[in-house]
Amino acid sequence: MRRAIINSCKIALFLGLMFYAFPTFAQQGNLELFEKANSLYNKGEYQTAIEDYLKISESGQHSAELYYNLGNAYYKLNQIAPSIYYYEKALLLKPKDPDILNNLQYAENMTIDAIDVLPQTGIDRLVSSVVGVFSHTTWAIGSIVFMFLFVVVFLLYYFSSYHRQKRLFFVLSFFMLLLSIAAVVGAYKEYTIQNSKTLAIIFAKETSVTSEPNMGSEEIFQLHEGTKVNVLDTMGGWKKIRLADGKIGWLPQGELKVIKDF
Repeated sequence: MRRAIINSCKIALFLGLMFYAFPTFAQQGNLELFEKANSLYNKGEYQTAIEDYLKISESGQHSAELYYNLGNAYYKLNQIAPSIYYYEKALLLKPKDPDILNNLQYAENMTIDAIDVLPQTGIDRLVSSVVGVFSHTTWAIGSIVFMFLFVVVFLLYYFSSYHRQKRLFFVLSFFMLLLSIAAVVGAYKEYTIQNSKTLAIIFAKETSVTSEPNMGSEEIFQLHEGTKVNVLDTMGGWKKIRLADGKIGWLPQGELKVIKDF
Protein backbone atom coordinates (compact mmCIF):
# COMPACT_ATOMS: atom_id res chain seq x y z
CA MET A 1 0.00 0.00 0.00
CA ARG A 2 2.80 2.38 0.92
CA ARG A 3 4.51 1.69 -2.40
CA ALA A 4 1.29 2.36 -4.30
CA ILE A 5 0.82 5.71 -2.53
CA ILE A 6 4.41 6.74 -3.28
CA ASN A 7 4.04 5.78 -6.94
CA SER A 8 0.76 7.71 -7.18
CA CYS A 9 2.46 10.83 -5.84
CA LYS A 10 5.38 10.41 -8.22
CA ILE A 11 3.27 10.11 -11.31
CA ALA A 12 0.97 12.95 -10.23
CA LEU A 13 4.01 15.21 -10.08
CA PHE A 14 5.54 13.72 -13.22
CA LEU A 15 2.46 14.10 -15.39
CA GLY A 16 1.38 17.57 -14.22
CA LEU A 17 0.92 19.72 -17.29
CA MET A 18 3.34 17.61 -19.30
CA PHE A 19 2.45 17.01 -22.94
CA TYR A 20 4.39 16.34 -26.08
CA ALA A 21 4.63 19.10 -28.62
CA PHE A 22 1.56 19.19 -30.82
CA PRO A 23 1.72 16.41 -33.42
CA THR A 24 1.13 17.04 -37.09
CA PHE A 25 -2.41 15.88 -37.74
CA ALA A 26 -3.73 15.18 -41.20
CA GLN A 27 -6.86 17.21 -40.50
CA GLN A 28 -6.77 20.76 -39.16
CA GLY A 29 -9.88 20.03 -37.10
CA ASN A 30 -8.03 17.28 -35.27
CA LEU A 31 -5.25 19.67 -34.29
CA GLU A 32 -7.79 22.10 -32.88
CA LEU A 33 -9.51 19.26 -31.03
CA PHE A 34 -6.14 18.11 -29.67
CA GLU A 35 -5.41 21.61 -28.34
CA LYS A 36 -8.89 21.76 -26.81
CA ALA A 37 -8.40 18.39 -25.12
CA ASN A 38 -5.04 19.50 -23.73
CA SER A 39 -6.69 22.62 -22.30
CA LEU A 40 -9.39 20.49 -20.66
CA TYR A 41 -6.73 18.22 -19.19
CA ASN A 42 -4.92 21.20 -17.67
CA LYS A 43 -8.20 22.29 -16.05
CA GLY A 44 -8.60 18.86 -14.49
CA GLU A 45 -11.51 17.86 -16.76
CA TYR A 46 -9.93 14.53 -17.58
CA GLN A 47 -13.01 12.61 -18.75
CA THR A 48 -14.00 15.34 -21.19
CA ALA A 49 -10.43 15.54 -22.44
CA ILE A 50 -10.48 11.77 -23.00
CA GLU A 51 -13.66 12.05 -25.06
CA ASP A 52 -12.01 14.59 -27.36
CA TYR A 53 -8.80 12.56 -27.65
CA LEU A 54 -10.87 9.50 -28.58
CA LYS A 55 -12.70 11.45 -31.28
CA ILE A 56 -9.32 12.09 -32.93
CA SER A 57 -8.37 8.41 -32.67
CA GLU A 58 -11.74 7.28 -34.05
CA SER A 59 -11.25 9.55 -37.07
CA GLY A 60 -8.31 7.35 -38.08
CA GLN A 61 -5.55 9.58 -36.71
CA HIS A 62 -2.83 7.73 -34.82
CA SER A 63 0.12 9.37 -33.08
CA ALA A 64 2.35 8.68 -30.10
CA GLU A 65 1.48 12.11 -28.70
CA LEU A 66 -2.24 11.40 -28.81
CA TYR A 67 -1.94 8.01 -27.13
CA TYR A 68 0.54 9.31 -24.57
CA ASN A 69 -1.87 12.03 -23.50
CA LEU A 70 -4.73 9.52 -23.38
CA GLY A 71 -2.65 7.35 -21.07
CA ASN A 72 -1.97 10.35 -18.82
CA ALA A 73 -5.65 11.30 -18.65
CA TYR A 74 -6.79 7.78 -17.83
CA TYR A 75 -4.15 7.51 -15.11
CA LYS A 76 -5.45 10.70 -13.53
CA LEU A 77 -8.83 8.95 -13.26
CA ASN A 78 -7.16 5.87 -11.71
CA GLN A 79 -8.18 3.74 -14.69
CA ILE A 80 -5.07 1.61 -14.86
CA ALA A 81 -5.97 -0.76 -17.72
CA PRO A 82 -6.73 1.92 -20.35
CA SER A 83 -3.77 3.96 -19.10
CA ILE A 84 -1.37 1.07 -19.74
CA TYR A 85 -3.16 0.24 -22.99
CA TYR A 86 -2.59 3.70 -24.47
CA TYR A 87 0.99 3.98 -23.21
CA GLU A 88 1.68 0.68 -24.99
CA LYS A 89 0.06 2.00 -28.18
CA ALA A 90 2.23 5.12 -27.94
CA LEU A 91 5.32 2.89 -27.67
CA LEU A 92 4.38 1.17 -30.91
CA LEU A 93 4.80 4.50 -32.66
CA LYS A 94 7.76 5.75 -30.60
CA PRO A 95 9.70 2.72 -29.37
CA LYS A 96 12.09 3.31 -26.47
CA ASP A 97 10.77 6.84 -25.85
CA PRO A 98 11.93 7.61 -22.27
CA ASP A 99 8.87 9.65 -21.26
CA ILE A 100 6.42 6.96 -22.39
CA LEU A 101 8.51 4.22 -20.77
CA ASN A 102 8.69 6.09 -17.46
CA ASN A 103 4.96 6.70 -17.27
CA LEU A 104 4.21 3.14 -18.35
CA GLN A 105 6.37 1.83 -15.54
CA TYR A 106 4.53 4.01 -12.99
CA ALA A 107 1.19 2.69 -14.25
CA GLU A 108 2.38 -0.93 -14.24
CA ASN A 109 3.42 -0.55 -10.60
CA MET A 110 -0.27 -0.14 -9.78
CA THR A 111 -1.28 -3.53 -11.22
CA ILE A 112 -1.97 -6.54 -9.00
CA ASP A 113 -0.50 -9.44 -10.96
CA ALA A 114 3.21 -10.06 -10.45
CA ILE A 115 4.42 -12.16 -13.39
CA ASP A 116 8.00 -13.32 -13.75
CA VAL A 117 9.46 -13.23 -17.24
CA LEU A 118 10.92 -16.48 -18.53
CA PRO A 119 14.69 -16.06 -18.93
CA GLN A 120 16.05 -16.19 -22.47
CA THR A 121 18.96 -18.36 -23.49
CA GLY A 122 22.30 -16.63 -23.94
CA ILE A 123 22.08 -16.56 -27.74
CA ASP A 124 18.45 -15.40 -27.82
CA ARG A 125 19.19 -12.67 -25.31
CA LEU A 126 22.20 -11.50 -27.30
CA VAL A 127 20.27 -11.42 -30.60
CA SER A 128 17.32 -9.58 -29.02
CA SER A 129 19.55 -7.00 -27.36
CA VAL A 130 21.49 -6.32 -30.58
CA VAL A 131 18.60 -6.10 -33.06
CA GLY A 132 16.43 -4.32 -30.51
CA VAL A 133 18.77 -1.31 -30.53
CA PHE A 134 16.97 0.00 -33.63
CA SER A 135 13.52 -0.44 -35.15
CA HIS A 136 13.20 -2.58 -38.29
CA THR A 137 12.66 0.62 -40.28
CA THR A 138 15.96 2.06 -39.05
CA TRP A 139 17.75 -1.18 -39.87
CA ALA A 140 16.25 -1.11 -43.38
CA ILE A 141 17.35 2.49 -43.95
CA GLY A 142 20.81 1.56 -42.71
CA SER A 143 21.05 -1.29 -45.20
CA ILE A 144 20.23 1.12 -48.06
CA VAL A 145 22.81 3.65 -46.86
CA PHE A 146 25.54 1.01 -46.54
CA MET A 147 24.70 -0.42 -49.97
CA PHE A 148 24.98 3.06 -51.47
CA LEU A 149 28.38 3.51 -49.79
CA PHE A 150 29.42 0.09 -51.07
CA VAL A 151 28.64 1.15 -54.65
CA VAL A 152 30.49 4.46 -54.25
CA VAL A 153 33.60 2.88 -52.70
CA PHE A 154 33.59 0.03 -55.22
CA LEU A 155 33.55 2.55 -58.08
CA LEU A 156 36.51 4.30 -56.45
CA TYR A 157 38.26 0.95 -56.32
CA TYR A 158 37.42 0.21 -59.96
CA PHE A 159 38.68 3.53 -61.32
CA SER A 160 41.64 3.95 -59.02
CA SER A 161 45.05 3.84 -60.71
CA TYR A 162 47.22 3.13 -57.66
CA HIS A 163 47.62 -0.35 -56.22
CA ARG A 164 47.59 0.80 -52.59
CA GLN A 165 44.40 2.82 -53.09
CA LYS A 166 42.73 -0.03 -54.94
CA ARG A 167 43.47 -2.38 -52.07
CA LEU A 168 42.11 0.11 -49.51
CA PHE A 169 38.94 0.79 -51.51
CA PHE A 170 38.38 -2.92 -52.06
CA VAL A 171 38.58 -3.63 -48.32
CA LEU A 172 36.28 -0.70 -47.54
CA SER A 173 33.73 -1.74 -50.18
CA PHE A 174 33.71 -5.31 -48.84
CA PHE A 175 33.20 -3.94 -45.30
CA MET A 176 30.26 -1.76 -46.46
CA LEU A 177 28.72 -4.78 -48.19
CA LEU A 178 28.95 -6.81 -44.98
CA LEU A 179 27.35 -3.96 -43.01
CA SER A 180 24.52 -3.73 -45.54
CA ILE A 181 23.85 -7.46 -45.30
CA ALA A 182 24.00 -7.29 -41.49
CA ALA A 183 21.48 -4.42 -41.51
CA VAL A 184 19.11 -6.43 -43.73
CA VAL A 185 19.32 -9.35 -41.30
CA GLY A 186 18.76 -6.96 -38.39
CA ALA A 187 15.67 -5.49 -40.08
CA TYR A 188 14.26 -8.95 -40.74
CA LYS A 189 14.92 -10.22 -37.20
CA GLU A 190 13.47 -7.11 -35.54
CA TYR A 191 10.40 -7.21 -37.78
CA THR A 192 9.93 -10.90 -36.99
CA ILE A 193 10.26 -10.32 -33.25
CA GLN A 194 7.82 -7.41 -33.25
CA ASN A 195 5.22 -9.24 -35.34
CA SER A 196 5.50 -12.65 -33.68
CA LYS A 197 3.33 -11.46 -30.79
CA THR A 198 -0.21 -10.13 -30.59
CA LEU A 199 -0.07 -8.28 -27.29
CA ALA A 200 -3.18 -7.28 -25.38
CA ILE A 201 -4.14 -5.70 -22.06
CA ILE A 202 -6.61 -7.20 -19.60
CA PHE A 203 -9.48 -4.73 -19.07
CA ALA A 204 -11.63 -6.78 -16.68
CA LYS A 205 -11.16 -5.97 -12.98
CA GLU A 206 -10.73 -9.69 -12.44
CA THR A 207 -11.09 -12.58 -14.87
CA SER A 208 -10.72 -16.34 -14.75
CA VAL A 209 -8.39 -18.03 -17.19
CA THR A 210 -9.62 -21.52 -18.04
CA SER A 211 -8.07 -24.65 -19.50
CA GLU A 212 -10.51 -24.76 -22.45
CA PRO A 213 -12.57 -22.18 -24.42
CA ASN A 214 -15.87 -22.72 -22.59
CA MET A 215 -17.51 -21.65 -19.33
CA GLY A 216 -17.61 -25.19 -17.97
CA SER A 217 -13.87 -25.78 -18.08
CA GLU A 218 -11.52 -25.68 -15.13
CA GLU A 219 -10.15 -22.35 -13.89
CA ILE A 220 -6.36 -22.54 -13.85
CA PHE A 221 -5.50 -19.00 -12.70
CA GLN A 222 -6.88 -15.47 -12.42
CA LEU A 223 -5.75 -12.20 -13.94
CA HIS A 224 -6.52 -8.58 -13.09
CA GLU A 225 -6.77 -5.32 -14.99
CA GLY A 226 -3.66 -3.91 -16.62
CA THR A 227 -1.84 -7.22 -17.10
CA LYS A 228 -0.20 -7.66 -20.51
CA VAL A 229 -0.71 -10.97 -22.33
CA ASN A 230 0.18 -12.47 -25.68
CA VAL A 231 -2.81 -13.65 -27.74
CA LEU A 232 -2.08 -16.99 -29.40
CA ASP A 233 -5.42 -17.95 -30.91
CA THR A 234 -9.12 -17.07 -31.19
CA MET A 235 -12.00 -19.53 -31.04
CA GLY A 236 -15.72 -18.81 -30.75
CA GLY A 237 -15.48 -15.61 -28.73
CA TRP A 238 -12.53 -16.85 -26.64
CA LYS A 239 -8.86 -15.88 -26.73
CA LYS A 240 -6.00 -18.24 -26.01
CA ILE A 241 -3.37 -16.26 -24.13
CA ARG A 242 0.14 -16.77 -22.83
CA LEU A 243 1.79 -14.88 -19.98
CA ALA A 244 5.40 -13.77 -19.80
CA ASP A 245 6.07 -16.64 -17.36
CA GLY A 246 4.83 -19.21 -19.91
CA LYS A 247 1.38 -19.95 -18.47
CA ILE A 248 -1.30 -20.56 -21.11
CA GLY A 249 -5.09 -20.51 -20.91
CA TRP A 250 -8.36 -19.22 -22.38
CA LEU A 251 -10.54 -16.25 -21.50
CA PRO A 252 -13.52 -14.44 -23.09
CA GLN A 253 -12.34 -12.00 -25.76
CA GLY A 254 -14.32 -9.15 -24.18
CA GLU A 255 -12.00 -9.26 -21.16
CA LEU A 256 -9.04 -7.82 -23.06
CA LYS A 257 -8.09 -5.39 -25.83
CA VAL A 258 -5.39 -5.98 -28.44
CA ILE A 259 -2.83 -3.18 -28.39
CA LYS A 260 -2.02 -2.99 -32.10
CA ASP A 261 -5.36 -2.41 -33.81
CA PHE A 262 -4.23 -0.01 -36.54
